[in-house]
Amino acid sequence: MNKVAVLYICTGKYDVFWKDFYISYEKYFLPDCEKHYYVFTDAAEIYMEKENLRIHKFYQESLGWPDNTLMRFHMFLRQKAELEKYDYIFFMNANCQALDTITEEEFLPKKKDIIVVQHPGYYNKTNKQFAYDRNPKSTAYIPKGQGKYYVCGGVNGGRAQAFIQLMEELKHNIDVDKKNGELALWHDESHINHYVWTHDNYEVLPPSYCWPEDWNLPMPGKILIREKSKWIFVDMVKSQSLSGKIKAVIKKIIRR
Repeated sequence: MNKVAVLYICTGKYDVFWKDFYISYEKYFLPDCEKHYYVFTDAAEIYMEKENLRIHKFYQESLGWPDNTLMRFHMFLRQKAELEKYDYIFFMNANCQALDTITEEEFLPKKKDIIVVQHPGYYNKTNKQFAYDRNPKSTAYIPKGQGKYYVCGGVNGGRAQAFIQLMEELKHNIDVDKKNGELALWHDESHINHYVWTHDNYEVLPPSYCWPEDWNLPMPGKILIREKSKWIFVDMVKSQSLSGKIKAVIKKIIRR
């Protein structure tokens, strides 16, 4: 039986998604695998953490926007020694919800090491229309006319060692950008797309595995991306990147 680590971040108000995520993934996601959930959160308690020993919770303070998403690889690599014990590792956005059974045959990489998912907004577009980072000063830069796919940042993973290597490479690139005062256009998603452009060890899954709520796509949905604004005040959460008293006041309001 394959052992799978599922990486999950829910700081601030994003813990509202955890219960439905967990229930749906226990039921539908790789049901024949032994799944362990690595949850990075500042919540005092999360659903089933005491009952299920496969839930591993780690304290993670809210870093504000965009570092809550941009710095994900830094968070995960602090558990590198544990993650190396798994056969596969997958990252899932907090607002993911599995809709139907997702088997090993359809989801795990076969001839390659990494899986990525085509972004539902760009799967039928040309690379000239992709939302790549066009800033040559960023390590996520992709020149015009280059690139075959535009992939989403919210669902990805693969064989454990290969995915750890991906995380280490992107962590390094993000650190270089920060040192140089650069910020990739779409943060970690831009860096993942740059990885896909510069490597060939990946398999591409259709947007069925990154299906935005309320969208009408000509394919069945397997992993729903729930609309955040129905559950939390997204703009206010992103405003946590402000400093000083303004940041403290916003955090207080959000957590009421």
